[in-house]
Amino acid sequence: MSAKDLFHNAVKQALQKDGWTITHDPFPLTVDDINMAVDLGAEKLIAAVKGTQKIAVEVKSFVGASNITEFHTALRQFLNYRIALEVKEPDRVLYLAVPSDTFKEFFVLPFIQTVIHRHQLRLVVYRPEQEVIVTWIN
Repeated sequence: MSAKDLFHNAVKQALQKDGWTITHDPFPLTVDDINMAVDLGAEKLIAAVKGTQKIAVEVKSFVGASNITEFHTALRQFLNYRIALEVKEPDRVLYLAVPSDTFKEFFVLPFIQTVIHRHQLRLVVYRPEQEVIVTWIN
């Protein structure tokens, strides 16, 4: 199992504050004898539709020397995990969790926005210090 991201616990706490129940930490995925693990699995009861919304969240801190290198790694993981979830648990939606500072400085760049839209990335923007979710981007 890989090491937990620097802000893993901050995102976990933020999701719980937002009403999510953490069901997996990490969320294991196995497809064709390939073992993977998304950082978190969570569920939330949605009263309006009388059902349960299920998500998986891959946490990224973007604290390395290069945001684009971190983004390349995050994108590769996201795309692989999304396909694995489509096979194993198609009712679970995958999100990439990114810190609000990185979102404001890097994720707003036109090229990054193009990549996000083309690959249909869903984002959870969080503040690690306050352990809160700033916004959900579908």
